[in-house]
Amino acid sequence: MDQSLYQKHYSKIMLVAAILGGVCGNFMIMPLVNIALYISKIFVNILELLSVPLIFLSIVATISGMKSFDEMKLLGKKVLKYTLLTTLISASIGLILYLIINPASVALAAEHIPSHSTSATGSYLNFISNMIPSNIVQLFGENGNVTAIVFFAILVSFATLSLPKENKEVLHTLFASLFAMMLQIAHFIILLLPFGVFGFVTQLFYNMKTQQHELSHLLWYSVCVLLANVIQGLVVLPTLLWLKRINPIRFFRHVSDALALAFLSKSSNTALPVSLSVATKKAGISSRVASFTLPLCSTINMNGCAAFMIITVLFVAMSHGMYFSMFDMIAWIFIVTIAAVGNAGIPMGCYFLATAFLASMDVPLYLLGAILPLYTFFDMVETALNVWSDLVVAAVVDKELK
Repeated sequence: MDQSLYQKHYSKIMLVAAILGGVCGNFMIMPLVNIALYISKIFVNILELLSVPLIFLSIVATISGMKSFDEMKLLGKKVLKYTLLTTLISASIGLILYLIINPASVALAAEHIPSHSTSATGSYLNFISNMIPSNIVQLFGENGNVTAIVFFAILVSFATLSLPKENKEVLHTLFASLFAMMLQIAHFIILLLPFGVFGFVTQLFYNMKTQQHELSHLLWYSVCVLLANVIQGLVVLPTLLWLKRINPIRFFRHVSDALALAFLSKSSNTALPVSLSVATKKAGISSRVASFTLPLCSTINMNGCAAFMIITVLFVAMSHGMYFSMFDMIAWIFIVTIAAVGNAGIPMGCYFLATAFLASMDVPLYLLGAILPLYTFFDMVETALNVWSDLVVAAVVDKELK
């Protein structure tokens, strides 16, 4: 009963924690500031503990769950093609907007001396060799080698798909169960997040008081995230429909009920029954295509998540002096695309996965405490974009099969 009451008022508790953190940090109430720093350190340690297994298992559990390589043929191949295409485009738009708007800013970067890059050097050969650690202990024991984790996860996933059915099922059950266990741990952590928010926001406002810079950068960061979603939703996806000779405006009207529900519920799965209904009854998509495409896309098609993750990772990391070469940034387009595909089922979705990426790179996380209140609205916009993309992919695939 107490837990149910706590969950019912969870958003209000988060808001109170953020306000208290802002007051303590802004007025520099040092005993509480010191407590907040201690709380922040505990949460960072927990996130670092979860980061590598969460990234690895989210990808392996998703890909190894496919029936076989044959599942990628015909209908599945078309769905995956457009899912990956739109997600890659979304991540690319996020990167381009980040480079143009530059929310971390040159002034902020000048206050820190970059100590390392995400890839030891800018060399293509060194970057590739850095993706392949010499042993598993090195892979799971060192921070900062996110590309190696993703590479190994893909390798394990496809190796699992090539095994005999009985072996594949055993391994998938194992990976899926381990992933479910990590999600349960993540769920417990999220219940305690108000304490983390208090710690992070206190630290944020304390630093703002002494350094006077973060607030404007958070504003430009928010513009960057929202603009990436708007361009993807109002330009890229309608263009894809237009290229397939589908009227984007008419199609949008047919599926608007599903988009409204997705926006308000912040859940693609909650909107799925309505998405299936409007797709078949109003938009004219065949039941065969809709019943296969929409459930699959609600799991792996995360356009909004990809843009959010690449912008957030770059913003928070570069705000703390981390250097990314252009090659590093391009590599992150593919990293967040793969991560977005494996993101299904993670509580708080992209926010938690972006946090895991940053924790795995040893980046201070207090800026994420300030982003968290903003993420509530970001999540609404991103979920609507994800469902809009699901429906567009279904319409395009249906058109190609007719």
